[in-house]
Amino acid sequence: MTIPSPRILIVDDASLVRRYYREALHRAGYDVDEALNGLEALETLLTTPADLLIVDINMPKMDGLTFLRTLRRQAMPLAGIPALVTSTERRATDMDAARAAGANFYLVKPVSQEMLVRTVGLLCGVAGGVPA
Repeated sequence: MTIPSPRILIVDDASLVRRYYREALHRAGYDVDEALNGLEALETLLTTPADLLIVDINMPKMDGLTFLRTLRRQAMPLAGIPALVTSTERRATDMDAARAAGANFYLVKPVSQEMLVRTVGLLCGVAGGVPA
C-alpha cells in the first residue's frame, strides 16, 4: 500500500513565488495546489483537502491573516490544518500577529527552496522525506 504524498496549498498572489515554491515542493515529492488570495483558498479547501498551507500576508481580496483567522473559526478538520506564513514583513509584531491569527510557523522572504522543503517536512511530519 502506498502512502499518499502530503498535499500543500500555496496561498500567494505572486505567480513567481507560487511557481518557485511549487517547483521545490514537487521535486521533494509533495502534491501542490495554489490559490491567489485567502478567499480563493477558502473555496479551494471546501473541495480539495490540504495537509499544510503556505500563506503570504499581503494579498488582495482577503489577506493572509484574515484568511487564517477565518479558517481557524471553521469546523474541524479545516481549522486544524497547519499553516506556514511566508512574508517580506520581518518585524516581531508581524510575526506575533501571524501567530495570533493561527500560523504555526513564520519564514521571512526570500525563502530558500532548501529551507522551504525542510520546514514543510517538519510541519507535515515527514522530516526524513516524502514516502515514494
